[in-house]
Amino acid sequence: MNTIAKEIQTKKDFEQLKAQLKTTRTTNRAESLADRIEVGAAGLAAFAEGLSDEEWRTPVSESGRDGRSVGVIVHHVASVYPIEIDLARTIASGKAVTDVTWEVVAELNAKHAYEQAGVTKETTLELLRSNSRAAAAAVRAFTDDELDRAAPFSLSFGAPVTSQFVIEDHALRHSWHHLARIRKALNR
Repeated sequence: MNTIAKEIQTKKDFEQLKAQLKTTRTTNRAESLADRIEVGAAGLAAFAEGLSDEEWRTPVSESGRDGRSVGVIVHHVASVYPIEIDLARTIASGKAVTDVTWEVVAELNAKHAYEQAGVTKETTLELLRSNSRAAAAAVRAFTDDELDRAAPFSLSFGAPVTSQFVIEDHALRHSWHHLARIRKALNR
């Protein structure tokens, strides 16, 4: 290889390396989203750790009627992080999400409540910590372009939303939303 050919190859290698870094480096936005997921999960975990057994089993009102217990709701938050991240990844890839409706969510929640009725605090908190860490790590891998990409999303009634919106409205908001409902149910 002559000197010019080596220089061209070196430049190509450098450009490829820069492109790889761009796609694998955590962006400030992705980092901020991931940090906020971790903060929300940590807040829910810290609150749940201090609950008595009676509080853990307290039903949380849903539409004026007794609903899932506090423990089942905390487990629910922990267990759906992988689903929420997969939905965001789908939108980030430019593909529409059409098969996840609020009716499907209600069915999944009812099935989960039945199957996890006796879930322990220890098991739940372990799952909450591990799944929220994994969700945050997955979010850190999103590029700005992926966060900005929009596609139709059935949980938003087919509106074309960005993957950042999906992350914020689901994986990020979920722990905060349920913590507020739990606090209200327990008058704390």
